[in-house]
Amino acid sequence: MAKKFNTTNPESLIYQNDLLKLTVLGGIKLEGLDRMRSTLKIELKESSVPPVRHNLDLYNDNQTEKLIRRAAEKLEIGTSVLAASMAELTGQLEEYRMKQIKENEPKPYEPPKLSNDERKEAETLLKSENLLERTNELIGQSGVVGEEINRLIMFLIFTSRKREQPLHIVSLGSSGTGKTHLQERVGELMPVEDRIEITTLSENAFYYFGQRELKNKLILIEDLDGAENVLYPLRELQSKKRISKTVAHKNTKGETKTLHLIVEGPVSVSGCTTKEQIYEDNANRSFLIYLDESEEQDSRIMDYQRKLSAGKVNTEAERAAAKLLQNAQRLLEPIKVVNPFAELLQIPKEVFKPRRTNNHYLQFIEAVTFYHQHQREQKADEETGEIYIETTLEDVEATNQLLKEILLRKSDELNGACRNYLEQIKSYLEVENKKTFTNREIRKKLRINDSNQKRWTISLVNNYYL
Repeated sequence: MAKKFNTTNPESLIYQNDLLKLTVLGGIKLEGLDRMRSTLKIELKESSVPPVRHNLDLYNDNQTEKLIRRAAEKLEIGTSVLAASMAELTGQLEEYRMKQIKENEPKPYEPPKLSNDERKEAETLLKSENLLERTNELIGQSGVVGEEINRLIMFLIFTSRKREQPLHIVSLGSSGTGKTHLQERVGELMPVEDRIEITTLSENAFYYFGQRELKNKLILIEDLDGAENVLYPLRELQSKKRISKTVAHKNTKGETKTLHLIVEGPVSVSGCTTKEQIYEDNANRSFLIYLDESEEQDSRIMDYQRKLSAGKVNTEAERAAAKLLQNAQRLLEPIKVVNPFAELLQIPKEVFKPRRTNNHYLQFIEAVTFYHQHQREQKADEETGEIYIETTLEDVEATNQLLKEILLRKSDELNGACRNYLEQIKSYLEVENKKTFTNREIRKKLRINDSNQKRWTISLVNNYYL
């Protein structure tokens, strides 16, 4: 008896032999292997007898036997012939379902293997004399316009994801200043296998990642305003490097069981917002950078946009620069960093929350050293045998240059946006040779909205600047 099983149309699976044609209408569900609900259309080939249509679970003997008797009677054929055909169809459907499940399984991402030339080029970069300067040049060549200090700080913080104590960063600025764009473009310089980009998250989303799925990953949150529900587990993941939750779960038998969900870090977290005060707890765990909102930066960005639209931007060169930085990241290995100068380093006494700020400062120095690992001599701890590299004075100097503005901000009783507003007022009064001003006058000159101006003015009055 010739048999044929046609799966060309997943919504109409057809099994036929010399006598019968059996069609599974609507296909079958891939989930729930303990059942096989289907709608069958059974018909005799080359016959005018109307087909039989029925919905049943092919794994239910009672339903299957009733259908066989009913269909055999209507089609006027033997029950043994129909039973054999049904059994053959069921077997074919089982094979088809398992094949579909296997094909639909998400395939784990395999990071690309670097060719000898790619590895050599990346090693040359990591061993270059002015590594930070060269890196910053490549970041610019990859398409990041301006923000020379902020982009390098962000790059080094993203690099720290491979360490036991990763750093975190929050980008602050007015709406439309390119916070998300900067984060996205610098994030693209990290290997795709090491970053997770998130737009919105449900309250319990973090608890349902695999136990080690987030380990040493970079989490990019497009807008912290869209992730308010997960700020608490996010803080715990940053501080404790693991989160856990116990939930009740019903198994297939209807029994309630307790599940203990654990997700391990550490992770490096980056987010963007216009509301510094709202996310103070998260901001305390992060470096805060304020985007350049100057007219000069506006001009640089618009000039780049015009060139891009005119086809005068070498996008191939941008991709090559990004790929080189990604490959360099892949060559960085976890290694302990020891800072022999740590006891001699002091942060300004005026800094608010000095304990956490001091820790951030020291960790950033270690991140700079970590990025220079291909230029540092590896040493072994005499007692434990653990391999480590040491910080140099050049690493400390580079950190001081990069973090100067951030540390000054940490010492300021005004937040960044309010401080910028005050400095703009002072510059305006100096240029106009005036000592007084009106809110309307300043609002028109600086092109700011009324609500922001009111908030900043109240802060300036409360702190006796006005």
